[in-house]
Amino acid sequence: MTKRILTTESGAPVADNQNSQTAGASGPVLMQDQHLIEKLARFNREQIPERIVHARGSGAYGDFEVTADVTPWTRANFLSEIGKQTRVFVRFSTVAGSRGAPEAVRDPRGFAIKFYTEDGNYDLTGNNTPIFFIHDPLKFPDFIHSQKADPHSNKQEADNVWDFFSLSPEATHMFTWLFGDRGIPATYRNMNGYGSHTYQWVNEAGETTWVKYHFKTDQGIKCLTESEAATLAGTDPESHTSDLQQAIDGGDFPSWTLKVQLMPAADAERYGINPFDITKVWPHADYPVMEVGRMTLNGNPENYFSDVEQAGFDPGNFVSGIGPSPDKMLQGRLFAYGDAHRYRLGINHTQLPVNQPRATVADNYGRDGAMRFDANGGADKNYEPNSFDGPVQTDSPLYNPLESSGGSGTYEWDERETDNFTQAGMLYRLMSSDEKDRLIAAIAGSLSGVQKTDIGDGIVARSIGHFRQADADFGDRLESAVNALRN
Repeated sequence: MTKRILTTESGAPVADNQNSQTAGASGPVLMQDQHLIEKLARFNREQIPERIVHARGSGAYGDFEVTADVTPWTRANFLSEIGKQTRVFVRFSTVAGSRGAPEAVRDPRGFAIKFYTEDGNYDLTGNNTPIFFIHDPLKFPDFIHSQKADPHSNKQEADNVWDFFSLSPEATHMFTWLFGDRGIPATYRNMNGYGSHTYQWVNEAGETTWVKYHFKTDQGIKCLTESEAATLAGTDPESHTSDLQQAIDGGDFPSWTLKVQLMPAADAERYGINPFDITKVWPHADYPVMEVGRMTLNGNPENYFSDVEQAGFDPGNFVSGIGPSPDKMLQGRLFAYGDAHRYRLGINHTQLPVNQPRATVADNYGRDGAMRFDANGGADKNYEPNSFDGPVQTDSPLYNPLESSGGSGTYEWDERETDNFTQAGMLYRLMSSDEKDRLIAAIAGSLSGVQKTDIGDGIVARSIGHFRQADADFGDRLESAVNALRN
């Protein structure tokens, strides 16, 4: 049988569909990667008008207060002094479900924060997980397609979910996390939030430190069992939204303590794992967490559509002292999120009240476009440079440049990424006996839904093989549980 060749939409053969083009093996992702840009841009435009992912969400306003001195590591103004407060808007969400889907389901949760700083908006687009399924943005549209509705049956299919996983061993850590107890949080208030990616902090001296964000819930972690979630999803599909609104209305304001892990820039090259691989965590024994501040949510939106549905978070929105890292998934999101909002909400979405800077006036040359509802620049010139006192550049970069090495092209992850299983095994062994029982039951219940064919049997065997490489007991127990359900 003739092998089918994957092509771009223009018909050009695709040489590599697993690795984005980078400037050297560890350099940043390149805009010249037409295949990557085409995949992400097309993915953003597949459906209208709801979000392709994170469609079902809730939001609230609040305040972030600095509680510790972090000026040795970042010059960001909103973090510059203890006691300083910054207004925030936070959106929580499920990932796979549509706007009408129930919230009490096994799914990662989006945890996106917009800081309305005096230097413009800073957006931190995280999840309630410290890790993610994949580490290259080129695979993101394929991953989401495997988790969303099948084009034939129009429902999620176990074949697709587990086929993608079985062929993507880097997802083993995240699947172990997702099918564990924390995969179904009881409420949005009772879960942690994470920046997930590695980011850059720069201090007044221009020194770089790599940082990971951890928002620890002050309400305590609470989760639902499979049966509890099924009952709640059927009786109250808006359970998490209702809980958040009622808590804030009743004056029971939820809060999270922000802690960070800090890695000196010099450590990145020699550390045992690639610190920019989002499928892995930094062990706390190597890089302990330190407190930065506290975020408290104290205001419900007056109108869901105007604030929650129209909120647009862009990880490319940085402020001085904070920037990106070479994390490939982050690099892809720096394009994809803003592009999704320009498509879904329009080119002028940053003028909407929920997205508009609070303490500064955006002064740029953006003009025209659908739904332009301000003065559109008036009589000011719409080009730069000009001789009419228009806004000019500062010549002060927000963050330090990312180093690159080698020629442009696609690169396999370095040897530090070839181990897709060690941290998944460590996570499994941290669980209590009861937690392991529930994990095995949850995975087996889903994996046993794969079709009983030669292809399906291969998918099941590959999937179990990944978990076995993480931990032999994990794989053996899972195999027995799946066989019991499939036979």
